[in-house]
Amino acid sequence: MSADETTPARLDDLPAQVDPSDRSPREAIADVRIRVPTRGNRKLEKLIAAVNEDDQVKAWWHVQAVNATRRLGMSDHSWIHIQIVLNIALRLSRLLFRRGVVPGMVADYGMRLRDAEVVIAGGALLHDVGMTVHRADHEAYSLFLAAAKLPELLSDVYDEPERSIVVSETLHAIIGHRRRGNPFTIEAGIVRVADALDMARGRSRVPFEAGHQNIHSLSAYAIEDVKIVPGKDRAVRVEIAMSNSAGIFQVDELLATKLRGSGLEEHVEVIARIDAEHERRLVPVFRI
Repeated sequence: MSADETTPARLDDLPAQVDPSDRSPREAIADVRIRVPTRGNRKLEKLIAAVNEDDQVKAWWHVQAVNATRRLGMSDHSWIHIQIVLNIALRLSRLLFRRGVVPGMVADYGMRLRDAEVVIAGGALLHDVGMTVHRADHEAYSLFLAAAKLPELLSDVYDEPERSIVVSETLHAIIGHRRRGNPFTIEAGIVRVADALDMARGRSRVPFEAGHQNIHSLSAYAIEDVKIVPGKDRAVRVEIAMSNSAGIFQVDELLATKLRGSGLEEHVEVIARIDAEHERRLVPVFRI
């Protein structure tokens, strides 16, 4: 099933997680290439093409993966996470826009939905680059890296003043994904929620199997599947399948926290259930 149909939390044709290894930096970024359904959005295509040719951005993704997985034992923050968040964000945006939700780029600047997609994509692509500096306050560090990089990536996409508007709105989307980011645009809310929706088991596989068993890795390991489909009463319905009730932590503590205050609460419904007859045992014994 393609990402554009239901946008599962893990794209079937991508590895579950990139585990930083002893490869050289050049080898580590050699195969990195972002792919999204652009649906004829030429501006989005140009941004993705620019990112795919930019070794600095790819190097940032590699460093943030090293810091998160190897050094901190956290869940995946590699380019795979970026790819998935971007696909989820575009899926959310298209479902929302189809139901008449108007993004800030249209409501406040008289620009187009395709421009809103560029803002959303830029936010998704660069939201975690501050992890190259430090985990704490990484959203703020992402800002000063992205502030310098975005005008370069958008140089062939927009002229002024539109370029500076897109850059500013993208920076807002980046800072809005932090825990108390208080986004005040639909675009920023989409990036915030999309980041939280990359929650399925594959994201925690490396730290979990390496023995980093805490509520974060256990709860993520309990998430079997995430589907994003059109809703009936609301624009978006998120269906989460769990193998163990530990997954409730991901849904309530992480996803619900990001959804609250995103501006999307009235447009998104979340349904989580354990489909198995018996819960899967994740660990035989938990020791402190």
